[in-house]
Amino acid sequence: MIMSESVRKMLRAKLVVLGRDNFFLFLTPALCVRFITRRFIGEYEHKREVTYRCQKIVDKEAIELEILDTVDKVPNVRNNIRECVGPAASSLESSIKWGDGFLIMYSVTDRSSFEAVSRLKRLIDHVKQTLGIPTVIVANKCDMENGRVVRTDEGEVLASDLRCSFFELSVAEDTSAVEAAFGQLVREVRQEFQRHLVAMDKRSRMLQMRHALKNKLTRSKTMQW
Repeated sequence: MIMSESVRKMLRAKLVVLGRDNFFLFLTPALCVRFITRRFIGEYEHKREVTYRCQKIVDKEAIELEILDTVDKVPNVRNNIRECVGPAASSLESSIKWGDGFLIMYSVTDRSSFEAVSRLKRLIDHVKQTLGIPTVIVANKCDMENGRVVRTDEGEVLASDLRCSFFELSVAEDTSAVEAAFGQLVREVRQEFQRHLVAMDKRSRMLQMRHALKNKLTRSKTMQW
């Protein structure tokens, strides 16, 4: 029963899109809608969390997706995630607890959004109480070279340090790159579920062996008596 429920869970995933609030209040909806509909809707403001639902094919396998576009992006934190307090922090932590995988977005034209990425990743690790949570870093607006302030290699180094996949793209111009980024995240979520299933199976086998050994020892003592 537990195994079948876990297999069904592998057919769906809950993804959370995160970024710095004063910059990403406009861009994350465009990213989500581009992935779901392949259309670019431009930049617009939304004042509440939005959950998108869709079915996609990744590596020839269907998967049901729930994609949460958060509103309370990155509270003002400096050196320590313990400074992340108040209603905004609570909302963000709730979103992180809900998610299976995370896409952290910044703009190559805004260094402060880039600097927020590592803080968000530390918060994800802190809330989830584990390392290796499926996370993809996306650098947007690579089509705006005249306004670029974050180099490609800076994003690559940061992603490597944080052990995250990395994509530099333009939501406005490249649907395939957006699909590749989400596809990679789905792939990593599936791999994490698979590792979880293997761990559950090993634990179940160990418990069965212990139970069998305990019964054998009990029967042996009874016969000796």
